[in-house]
Amino acid sequence: MNMSIGSMPHGKRNLITDVPGVLVGHATVDAGDCHTGVTVILPPRRNPFTDKLTAAACVFNGFGKTQGLVQVEELGTLETPIALTNTLNVGKVHDALVGYMIDLCRQDGLSLTSVNPVVCECNDSRLSDIVRRPVGEKEVLSAIRSASADFAQGAVGAGRGTTCYGMKGGIGSASRLMEIDGKTFTIGVLVQSNYGASGDFRAACLPPDLAECDQGSIILIVATDLPLSARQLKRVLRRTSVGMARLGSYIGHGSGEIAVGFTTAPLTDAGDSFRTQTVLREEKMNIPFRAVGECAEEAILQSMWHAGADTALDGAPIPCLRDFIKDQHAKEESK
Repeated sequence: MNMSIGSMPHGKRNLITDVPGVLVGHATVDAGDCHTGVTVILPPRRNPFTDKLTAAACVFNGFGKTQGLVQVEELGTLETPIALTNTLNVGKVHDALVGYMIDLCRQDGLSLTSVNPVVCECNDSRLSDIVRRPVGEKEVLSAIRSASADFAQGAVGAGRGTTCYGMKGGIGSASRLMEIDGKTFTIGVLVQSNYGASGDFRAACLPPDLAECDQGSIILIVATDLPLSARQLKRVLRRTSVGMARLGSYIGHGSGEIAVGFTTAPLTDAGDSFRTQTVLREEKMNIPFRAVGECAEEAILQSMWHAGADTALDGAPIPCLRDFIKDQHAKEESK
């Protein structure tokens, strides 16, 4: 979709993978009444446990079942890939990431005794028989193996069974370029969209029969190569709420809005006991603030644009944004 969200330029792919080294992979399950999956975001470190990245998390509304955020909040680091799935599959995906990291560390001659996988979720029970929990080790490893810089958006992976503003939701992504002191930095957002009331959606005038409550969840993953501290990164994560608000969300009681982010900018060893970190000056923070707000808004729209119409388990039709906009244009042209 050719969108004009904001004023900042986007990266080559307009995806979170425009941040150098970041990869994304999906495994989609479509079997019987199960329409779900897993999406994995891989940081650019071969072994993130031994080469941790600066990270942060921001919980806007905590109606969610994520794992791993407590340690990210405490230590400000990320040490595994980030996985997205559905609510009841969180434990199985977490276990699969533990096994993956044990094997990875074993290859490096390290005996792993503790690890902090980050797993986030949305509830896709409207379109998928969630109690069957079909996502496990096989699907997680498949998503990791398939990870690349170019990846599908829409109803794939963890977005296969999600809905957004009363329409089909899914996985969406966007990126922005930031020029600072003659250098170009990139920030990218990937969303798993499953939230919002249709009557609040500001990007289109929806008919009243689609009205519903603002509930569900949205997970927003932010990656950047801009040097930021964990504290600064959390400030950036808070601004993803700008994108949600621009599209109409008020972050309802029954919805889990959670952002997790990391920077690939390296730390530098300074002796046996110290490390140094280059960080952006506070007076320059408006640049990533604007960029991440634009990315979040566009990523949500991309998640809907790339997803086709579907049918809920109870037989109710789930319309899609693309068809709705085409119908609106046809009505306008026929006047």
